[in-house]
Amino acid sequence: MRVLVRTPNWLGDIVMALPVFAALRAHFAEAEFALAGPRAFSPLLAAVAGVDQVVSMRRDLRGGRARRADVAQLREGRFDLAVLLPNSFGAAWVARRAGIPERWGFAGRWRGRLLTRAVARPTSRIHQVDEYLALVRGLDIDPVGSEPQLQSPPEMLASARRLLDATGVAADRPLVGMAPGAAYGYAKRWRPERYAGVAARLAEQSGAVVVLVGSGHDRDAGYAIESSLASPGTSRGGASVVNLIGRTDLAQLIGLLASCQAFVSSDSGPMHLAAALRVPVTAVFGPTDEGLTAPVGHHEVLTHDVWCRPCFFRDCPIDHRCMTRISEDRVFEAVARQMSPSLTSSQDADA
Repeated sequence: MRVLVRTPNWLGDIVMALPVFAALRAHFAEAEFALAGPRAFSPLLAAVAGVDQVVSMRRDLRGGRARRADVAQLREGRFDLAVLLPNSFGAAWVARRAGIPERWGFAGRWRGRLLTRAVARPTSRIHQVDEYLALVRGLDIDPVGSEPQLQSPPEMLASARRLLDATGVAADRPLVGMAPGAAYGYAKRWRPERYAGVAARLAEQSGAVVVLVGSGHDRDAGYAIESSLASPGTSRGGASVVNLIGRTDLAQLIGLLASCQAFVSSDSGPMHLAAALRVPVTAVFGPTDEGLTAPVGHHEVLTHDVWCRPCFFRDCPIDHRCMTRISEDRVFEAVARQMSPSLTSSQDADA
């Protein structure tokens, strides 16, 4: 039997679907197991335990061309069953056109007739991990866990180490990752100068190297942090910050995050990835709802309650108070709690 799981289309959503992959892999223990998702995320899908094949979907094409290419790929795979995590009509249409006999997924969006087993989508607002697991339970499959978990393959760790070596980061320095950008919009971003302040204090008090990560679209946030650190009169010029925003592929990002002792981010894909890699995360939430997308596990989730949040706006029409009122001190103290052995060791050495 050949089982295909069509993954979500965004990095964070794919990570939050990891418990679904684990449940299906355990349930279909003897089957050949494939994950199909956007080509950009193929390194992540290949790192998922128990995956026999990765099918790269063509998000680089548009409209009918993309669907025809996806149909051809899935038809060539001769799959017996497709479990569809995207709720779109298109995902179900492609699976049917590819001739996959069994097609399971959430009902709705006029696609019920394209599915052979349709599960009612939860009507209440629940965490995204729980919503994905509701599909599994609706298919009479028992989850094997509710916490996304991922291990970085050795080759990804080695690739990340080579990148750090090339930037002069010593192997014995503790690493703290920071992702100051956000794909959803500027409203999710915390102030760059506050990231800079936290980075400077971490470098001073724990000896950590702070590594900035993100996509090429986040370069402006990285430059703003560097500018803040270099500003006259800030006393931050000696902070150990390495800006790798836009300079890593996904495999290197996975290796980098797995090498970190802590991670600081707004609500983002790298935040979920770090949490799945068992890295302690400090997450700053503003316009989005931590009840729906907070990192799963023992992490620090910081919010400031104001009447207008969560609004889910990409850009704030007023004064961005949900984010600006989260202070540098709060974030630093949250990271310090997670890095307490490193901070304690540094303070003992100074004494």
